[in-house]
Amino acid sequence: MSDYLKLDGKICIVTGGSRGMGACTVRRLHAEGATVIAADILDDEGKALAEELGERVRYVHLDVSNEEGWAALVAEVERDFGRLDVLVNNAGILLFNAITDTPLTELRKILDVNLVGVFLGMKHAIPAMKRAGGGSIVNLSSTEGLGATLFCGSYTASKFAVRGITKVAALENGKDKIRVNSVHPGGIDTPMTRAVVDDEGRKYIASRVAGLKRMGEADEVAKVIVFLASDASSYMTGAELAVDGGATASAGF
Repeated sequence: MSDYLKLDGKICIVTGGSRGMGACTVRRLHAEGATVIAADILDDEGKALAEELGERVRYVHLDVSNEEGWAALVAEVERDFGRLDVLVNNAGILLFNAITDTPLTELRKILDVNLVGVFLGMKHAIPAMKRAGGGSIVNLSSTEGLGATLFCGSYTASKFAVRGITKVAALENGKDKIRVNSVHPGGIDTPMTRAVVDDEGRKYIASRVAGLKRMGEADEVAKVIVFLASDASSYMTGAELAVDGGATASAGF
């Protein structure tokens, strides 16, 4: 990448950082010179990633729906590194169900991770970024935060909410040089999607992508996240970037 994308000296937190888009983001940020804290509940995978990358990567266990955990993590980062510059709210879960078949416990589980996790991350990261003189927050929404998908009511609701709260945070914190943007992946081949979509399902998804006619790769999303984390996107806040191979370019007919 070009020099203006470099993140030398930046201190970053990536939630859901043990695998998939999160792990690719950790790798990309680390490659651009950042110190990265990968936060997740998948301890074995997270520790293995940190051990593999070595210097400037730390794994921390974090349930993103737990406020005490967030407070402790941000305090640890400020204590050990002196500042927090970048937060990537990537942790998420995906479950399919018709609205009438969705247990309330399932809705709350999805909202706790996908929305409450983003809210708590920003709530605790923003004061630290103010103390650091600014920062960049990247919230992972989805193409389901731009339009609806059948049997995906809870997930869609959570991702529309992430899109909205991102814009509010951008408006509230721009004066403090904190930028907040959302990324909207669509049809990305990750462990999360493979857990709920079989081979035939992935072929179907690829066939429905109006533009590139394929599923995306996690690293293709990570590159966009690094752009938003860097000073290359210095005049972007409250924006929503679709990384979807052209899926949302179609009217859907």
